[in-house]
Amino acid sequence: MVTSKINNQAFINLIQENKRIIYKICNSYCPNKNEQDDLAQEIVYELWKSYKNFDTNYKFTTWMYRVSLNVAISFYRKSKKAVGTTVLDETLLNVEDLGESSVEKENNFTLMHGFIAELKAIDKSIMLLYLDDKSYKEIAGITGITETNVASRINRIKSILKNQFSKHNTNTYGTK
Repeated sequence: MVTSKINNQAFINLIQENKRIIYKICNSYCPNKNEQDDLAQEIVYELWKSYKNFDTNYKFTTWMYRVSLNVAISFYRKSKKAVGTTVLDETLLNVEDLGESSVEKENNFTLMHGFIAELKAIDKSIMLLYLDDKSYKEIAGITGITETNVASRINRIKSILKNQFSKHNTNTYGTK
C-alpha cells in the first residue's frame, strides 16, 4: 500500500509540474472550453493508465507529450465538429516585435492560431512541439516519425503558413 501511495503522489506531482503541456495540447486541438476540459480529463486518465509502463530511462515530458498528443489526435478525429478555431495562449507562439502595434500583433496571432487549426492533426502536433522549442530529435521521438521527416514537415508547414499569411494580406490590403 505504501508503494501505491508513493506512486500516486509521484504521478500527481509530475502532472502538476507539467500541466502546461496538457493545456497547450488541449488549446490547440479543441475549439471551446468544454471540449478542452473533456480532452484534458481524457489525457490525464490515459497518462494515469499508462504511468505504470513509463520507462524512467526517458524524460517524463517526452513520454507525456507522446501520450497526450496521441489522445488529442484520437479525440480530434472522433470529433467531426473539431474543425474551427482553437485557442492558443501567447506563450505558445513567440511573436517577435517587428514594430507592429499591439493590435497588429493580436491580429497576426489570431491569424496564426487559425492557420494552425486548419493543419492536419500530425502537422498540428509537430508545429505545437516546434513552437515549444523542442528539437527535431525530441519531436521525432514524441511523434514516432524520423528526424528527416520532422524537418521536411516543418519546412512544408512554414511554407504553408507563409502562403496563408501572404494570401490573407493580398486579400485584405490588395498587395503583399
